[in-house]
Amino acid sequence: MGSMTAELLEIDGERPRLLGLAYQMLGTAADAEDAVQEAISRFYALPVQDRAAVHRPGAWLMRTTGRIALDVLKSARRKRELYVGEWLPEPIPGRGEEAEGSSPESYAVLQTEVSYGLMVVLEWLSPAERAVFVLRESFGLGFSETSEVVLRTPGACRQLATEARKKIQAGKATRGSEEAGHAQLVRAFAEACATGDIAELTRLLDPSVELRSDGGGVVSAARRPVIAAENVAKMLVGLRQKFPEAEVEPVTLTGGEHGALFRLGEEVGGVVACGVVHGVIEQVWIMRNPEKLRLWQ
Repeated sequence: MGSMTAELLEIDGERPRLLGLAYQMLGTAADAEDAVQEAISRFYALPVQDRAAVHRPGAWLMRTTGRIALDVLKSARRKRELYVGEWLPEPIPGRGEEAEGSSPESYAVLQTEVSYGLMVVLEWLSPAERAVFVLRESFGLGFSETSEVVLRTPGACRQLATEARKKIQAGKATRGSEEAGHAQLVRAFAEACATGDIAELTRLLDPSVELRSDGGGVVSAARRPVIAAENVAKMLVGLRQKFPEAEVEPVTLTGGEHGALFRLGEEVGGVVACGVVHGVIEQVWIMRNPEKLRLWQ
């Protein structure tokens, strides 16, 4: 009985780490929770003698969660091609922002320190590149361990890691939260959105800023990127005019990144994240899909 209790405690202690891995690979909290639960179910489905032979359940679960997430990611590519409008990863509340009543399992996903900007750029990677990058950069696994997840040789994993880093480095606004003055800039952006100040919005935006929004085909959202400061500012002011009753407030996303949240009555109508580079906003991401706002409700 004691060994079983110790095993349960160890697995429960690994859950936040497993959820962080699955979220970084899949982009939504719900998919992450499903992948981790499947991995744990597979562990307990092992014959008793096989389970007893697993000396490091945490490592076994990490590899299994990674394989499950990789399989889901491969199948999700086709689904995302059919997705209505832009597909964006789910924004996760930062520490202290979680909704009242959130489950411990959901909150565990919040422990990841990956910025939202980086999560967006991870979508540019192939499933194998993403798996290797996340396992290496976020969880420190060696190439021999990552090879067991992606079922490639260690040498092939090394090449995948190189290609992933090149794509990440080519992406914009992946480290926006580290910019000096990021919080003040995003706060000023939120205030300008709240007041509908088009001149102030234009001043805060890079001339070639890009805005992408995800409504999931459920609520209204721009189905294609909106480009250029004037166009983005006009769209944001138009949204303000369309929802004059909306309340806009600054929030913190996971990884310490700053953003804005707007409420429509008692409901959260959307979460906005910004990619900041060299003191201006280069990327604006608006999440309106209700399925990806459940942790904020």
